[in-house]
Amino acid sequence: MNAANAQIGTWLGVNAPASEGEILQIVEGRLAPSVLKRLHSLGLERSEIDAVIIPSRTLQHRRSRREKLTIEESDRVLRALRVLSLAESVYGSRERALAWLRKPHPRLEGRVPLSLLKTDTGSRMVEELLVQIDEGMFV
Repeated sequence: MNAANAQIGTWLGVNAPASEGEILQIVEGRLAPSVLKRLHSLGLERSEIDAVIIPSRTLQHRRSRREKLTIEESDRVLRALRVLSLAESVYGSRERALAWLRKPHPRLEGRVPLSLLKTDTGSRMVEELLVQIDEGMFV
């Protein structure tokens, strides 16, 4: 198990996933909508959660029916947590990590890293860039 998985476990209020397989089980088990409050408490704005994970109206419908998030929405939550954890590790603080995630980046064609977390490919691009920054390749 790595430090990011330990942090993700803490953030989700579950035992730290020891493997990708355990992360997959969390996603496939579908997260409760209350997990979005945790994302908000970690510093994500409601508008960012709307854009990247689930629109507010859809969330209201889910809550009114007492439904869990879909597998896709649960996957986006995990993606956002994974990237936030990596950005925090690279930048040393949540505040600096969020600032970087919200600023357009030339290596992402001027796009805001946070906006790319809606898709797996976009998330991988952001993660790859963070690893390169951590290794001193880019600022």
